[in-house]
Amino acid sequence: MVAFIVQRLLQGLVVIFLVSFVTFGILQLAPGSPVDTMIGEAPVSKAQREAIEEKWGLNDPWYVQYSTWMTNILSGDLGTSVVRTGTPVSEMIRESAPVTLKLNAIALIIAVGLAIPAGVLAAARRYSLFDYGSMVGSTLGVAVPNFWIALMLIYLFSLRLGWVPPYGADSWRGYILPVAVLAAEQMAVIARLTRGATLEVLNQEYVTTARAKGLPQSAVMARHVVRNSLLPIVSILGYRIAFLLSGTIVIETIFAWPGIGRLFFDSVYRLDYQVVQSITLLLATLVVLGNLVTDVVYAYVDPRIRLG
Repeated sequence: MVAFIVQRLLQGLVVIFLVSFVTFGILQLAPGSPVDTMIGEAPVSKAQREAIEEKWGLNDPWYVQYSTWMTNILSGDLGTSVVRTGTPVSEMIRESAPVTLKLNAIALIIAVGLAIPAGVLAAARRYSLFDYGSMVGSTLGVAVPNFWIALMLIYLFSLRLGWVPPYGADSWRGYILPVAVLAAEQMAVIARLTRGATLEVLNQEYVTTARAKGLPQSAVMARHVVRNSLLPIVSILGYRIAFLLSGTIVIETIFAWPGIGRLFFDSVYRLDYQVVQSITLLLATLVVLGNLVTDVVYAYVDPRIRLG
């Protein structure tokens, strides 16, 4: 187990390095310059522009800029924002990350609490009206883009009915629409996966044997079916948790949500290099750790799996 974890951590470090390098390269090739954002419409001379570039190290060769940034990262310094001059990037992330975490945590809890029982019930009552209805709903949840659902909910419940605010996180009512959109998307995936995994387990010989011994259906489902259906569900949950911070960029932008997704979007638009690179590095780290935790949990859910 220890050897496996060490191996995966080393592989993760390589992945994180490659992500940081590619992100840095893309930003270097992007049109425009952070200097343009800083000076705006103000008339500046060539000497003033060069002084700004010198201050921020933007006139250094790309490899010098990258090595300087990585050295600062390793020392715990994420740099300062070009747009919000003087504001540390770490402070900006600390302000926005909890908002996104809370939003996604609520959506994930609701999705898991509803989707897993719905998937198990759909499999247990295969070809029933509930099965057909839940699968049609989950198919639509996967196929329909979440931004379209978000816009339709804003139009119906905010503009037409006026029940909830269309944007912002000033009160609990502001959580309703973005949570509903995120939960619907995750419920669709988890319910379909749960149904498929449960159907596969229901056809196993040990389930048939348990029924032949006279165990009631509820006991068969609780002791044998649900537990053995958890492996693929753990996989998708680990994937979703790994993307808790990154999976809401579109939703946070639509609902003007002050989270890390919107911060990332605004920073890309304004070419705030330090913020974009730091958030990308953070998200890559979370994905690597999320996948590692998922693999470790596999071993406890299914004893047949050995990590070495």
